[in-house]
Amino acid sequence: MTYEELVKKVKDIAEEADAGNIQGHVAFQFNIEGEAAGAFYLEVKDGKADVQPYEYHDRDVLITCSAKTLLEIVEGRLDPVLAFTIQKIKVEGDLGKALLLKEVVGQKKAKKKASKKQ
Repeated sequence: MTYEELVKKVKDIAEEADAGNIQGHVAFQFNIEGEAAGAFYLEVKDGKADVQPYEYHDRDVLITCSAKTLLEIVEGRLDPVLAFTIQKIKVEGDLGKALLLKEVVGQKKAKKKASKKQ
């Protein structure tokens, strides 16, 4: 997987996420190591998630991990708290806001489940 493919995949997932429960603004920067190495950000503002292939200098949270680990998190296959606990990700910055990543992922999963029931 290339850096561009990773950013596009995360962006596609973020566009489907329901971040409506997140009040205010939060910016996550992801520093990817190994395959697909590079930096990009996920910004949540006004209940919408946006991914862009740039560094975010005024970020709230910096997460460093592999592309594989990030995809497992954003696809809901790996809990971000567990990933931190088992040292699959490194987190710098506001840990309270870092926990909001789990809420974005959780909202996405709930949205999918609700649409399957209809």
